[in-house]
Amino acid sequence: MSTLSREDVANLARLARIEMTPDELDHLATEMDVILTAVARVQEVATADVKPTSHPLPLRNVTRPDLVIPSLSSEAALSGAPAKEDGRFRVPQILGEES
Repeated sequence: MSTLSREDVANLARLARIEMTPDELDHLATEMDVILTAVARVQEVATADVKPTSHPLPLRNVTRPDLVIPSLSSEAALSGAPAKEDGRFRVPQILGEES
């Protein structure tokens, strides 16, 4: 595998419009070489006989079916409310009047 030279990293930094010192270029060239070596090792493992997959295990729907069931009536829902008005819960105003 070819390694990235300091000049390659300087060119990448220029393309990305990132200013780097000579020490940073030297350090990043070494770091990028380690990263590219790791990527090359991963590519060695992936073979043509292995099917690409998005999930290692099969997916299944774990939600329950949507069943229509009767709900509370307005009167039953409001029966324990400390205050009600026009068939709704009455709550204190928290925002000022808007113009």
